[in-house]
Amino acid sequence: MSKRDYYETLGVDKDSSTDEIKKAYRKLARKYHPDVNKADDAEEKFKEVKEAYDVLSDPQKKSNYDRFGHADPNQGFGGAGAGADFGGFSDIFDMFFGGGGRRDPNAPRQGADLQYTMTLSFKEAAFGKETEIEIPREENCDTCSGSGAKPGTSPETCTTCGGSGQLNIEQNTPFGRVVNRRVCDRCQGSGQIIKDKCRTCGGDGKIQKNKKISIRVPEGVDHGQRIRVAGQGEPGVNGGPNGDLYVVFSVRPHEFFERDGDDVFCEMPITFVQAALGDEIEVPTLRGKVKLKVPAGTQTGTSFRLRGKGIANVHGRGQGDQHIVVRIITPKKLDERQKELLREFAATSGDDQVDEQHHNFFDKVKRAFKGE
Repeated sequence: MSKRDYYETLGVDKDSSTDEIKKAYRKLARKYHPDVNKADDAEEKFKEVKEAYDVLSDPQKKSNYDRFGHADPNQGFGGAGAGADFGGFSDIFDMFFGGGGRRDPNAPRQGADLQYTMTLSFKEAAFGKETEIEIPREENCDTCSGSGAKPGTSPETCTTCGGSGQLNIEQNTPFGRVVNRRVCDRCQGSGQIIKDKCRTCGGDGKIQKNKKISIRVPEGVDHGQRIRVAGQGEPGVNGGPNGDLYVVFSVRPHEFFERDGDDVFCEMPITFVQAALGDEIEVPTLRGKVKLKVPAGTQTGTSFRLRGKGIANVHGRGQGDQHIVVRIITPKKLDERQKELLREFAATSGDDQVDEQHHNFFDKVKRAFKGE
């Protein structure tokens, strides 16, 4: 089977610069690398790309290929054997490991973030409050100042990894020599060895403490929302900044009010007389009682709005409203005089054919079972 043209394989032309050839190779090598691409033909395509790059990236080989093509007896796969460098392995390593640079294990790093769930009453969430919480968190050991070493001593650089925290393991593979990195077994990646450990923290450099923190709950927070308290998380590593504390709010439901966004909803019972004739009733709000006029002829389920009587927006975008839904309550027990007045009302309203029900619910159930 004849080989593809090397320029066609890399998608470049004969006038392409060395950088353009290298860029094309890196793109295709990343695409077909067997560790990334699991297709059946990925390995063969990777080899093909590798072979083309080996030739076109070398000025002498490229010159011979331009003159003789694949007929040049000096051409071939050129380097898949044990002595090969995996097609410039540093290039491949750069693609997958961000330039091949090592992270300094002793560089400053930010501490971990913490989360705390705070339970609030309905009104506490509506109006906010100042409070204090106590959270368990790691602190730098006071005895060793976070070094983990016994006072008067210091951690030493790990001689196994030279302080890098990593070891390079070279292996010969069908693709050439591969360098793998793993965490140093001796120092567990810290790059340091503590021979004399601090007795207080056991060499960890951290101890568990309960920390009291003042929290301002903003007005208008809702269930599930959270605030960030900067710098109140776990302490940083190697002098790095502290993490942050996130306070998540859990709001208990109210027995009378319900919340929808910044609006508040409630139901108010009124009598048939109040609904028919109209009335002025007192309605509770989050900020005290107010008067509400109920027009004559109000139907059950009618909703009234009190502007600005809801909850303040937590981001400062105005105030919600309160919505009152009226429910007409039917009296369960009537004396004879009240019944007589209702019969007169029915008669004057043209409803004199009302079939009064003298049996209670259980009587109706009994009759239904009897087939009556």
